[in-house]
Amino acid sequence: MKFTIKPFEELTAAELYEIIKERINVFIVEQDCPYYDCDGKDYKARHLQAKEGHRLAGYLRILPPGISYAEASIGRVLVAKDFRRRGLARSLMNLAIQYIFTEMKEKQIRISGQTYLEKFYTSLGFEKVSDVYLEDNLPHIEMLCKLS
Repeated sequence: MKFTIKPFEELTAAELYEIIKERINVFIVEQDCPYYDCDGKDYKARHLQAKEGHRLAGYLRILPPGISYAEASIGRVLVAKDFRRRGLARSLMNLAIQYIFTEMKEKQIRISGQTYLEKFYTSLGFEKVSDVYLEDNLPHIEMLCKLS
């Protein structure tokens, strides 16, 4: 598995196509959740990709402070169906957290996570900091991870 982090400008057209295709597959089709994926934030994000050969196995985007929250953020976390149950989401999240704390020199990360993933995010060092709310008709919570 090869991991890369790139700003939007360095993504190839093929990479961007695969990212958008997989985000649609996971978030819109699998979760039956129509929402506006192209929210303009991708331009300012770092895009963490996990590839096996030329296939996109996993993905997330890292947002600097001031885009989604006052703090840095991680979003659009996904693992393609054929690559699930291998610990890839944990690897992606750990790489993103490390990147934010070491490369971006940020001290806090805020996420909006689906409530069914609370235990997973807690295991990565995040703490629940909000009540449950609906985002795109799915229950979510805000969680915060602080550099220790």
